[in-house]
Amino acid sequence: MNGTVAPGFEPVRDAFATVLAKTSGGAAFSVVRRGEVLVELWGGPGWTRDTLVVLFSGTKGVVASVMALLTARGLLDPSERVTTYWPEFRAEARVSHVLSHTVGLPYVEADVSFLDNRANAAALAAQQPLWTPGSRVAYHATTYGYLCTELIRRVTGQNAGAVVGALLGGFDVHLGTPAAEDHRVARLTRSPDYRISTFLHDPARRKIVERMYRGLLEPDTINSAEYRRAELAAGGATGTAAAMARLYDRICAGLVPAPVLSAATREWSSGTDVLNDRPVRFGLGYELADGIGTYGPAPVAFGHSGAGGGRHGAWPEEGLGFSFTTSELQSEDTDERGSLLLTTLADCL
Repeated sequence: MNGTVAPGFEPVRDAFATVLAKTSGGAAFSVVRRGEVLVELWGGPGWTRDTLVVLFSGTKGVVASVMALLTARGLLDPSERVTTYWPEFRAEARVSHVLSHTVGLPYVEADVSFLDNRANAAALAAQQPLWTPGSRVAYHATTYGYLCTELIRRVTGQNAGAVVGALLGGFDVHLGTPAAEDHRVARLTRSPDYRISTFLHDPARRKIVERMYRGLLEPDTINSAEYRRAELAAGGATGTAAAMARLYDRICAGLVPAPVLSAATREWSSGTDVLNDRPVRFGLGYELADGIGTYGPAPVAFGHSGAGGGRHGAWPEEGLGFSFTTSELQSEDTDERGSLLLTTLADCL
């Protein structure tokens, strides 16, 4: 184990040692409050402070921040119909429905490669939603990315990776990781009992969930350069724990203007996911503090978790950002690593 903690945060270091003992591979945990680094820890074979990790759905929080910044610049309005920016889009939906996982397009019906943003966006534009947009909530695990990527392209004329680089270029976060950074990327593994959608026990809806993911989380896929290069805005970004904690700290400190951030982090949808049976609560692209403690004991929180255990977000009442990254994917119903770190952090505060 390497790194430092501020005085008074020694219990977090002890908790991180426990996390490493429960992890086959590497991990990192960082906490930044108002620009001050409170925790910066990493460990595992070959891990350094600069180890990049595929963020999986932690990418959605990065993209939510980009969407908020585009809103602040007057290029995007969550209350507008998607067709205002994307005339070919068939569904009567608003941008807020896309961002709050209520648009009703949780999977792509067409047989196209999941690496092709343009083809998937075109397929979704022509697709009939499973429900009236805004009437139900279900996590759009992959299609959130295709929809946001196309909206970003329509309002900026650029690919999502370029816009992430332009708006968040001061952070070590990459959507479309360049080959020059490949040597820093941790190789990902899955625990022997790794499963997705652990709240779901209905066989019929399990088939829908498998259709949503399309084998996306297979080791050969998630460790491939093609996956990292594809600019998958739902789950393909890479970043360090230090960078993600600093990003959320800066968001709390005004990177996203307060009125826009307030709108983006209020509740826009909540309830039991109609496909996954998991309790969910969303703002505009951000996950919010929920009843199962995804973001620890803080009553007010926003960010986005990632498949296999990653937790990235902010406790705005404490004015801090945090990030836990790991190279070993563990199942949500058995993985206690992020919860242990966040509970210990809250005790120290």
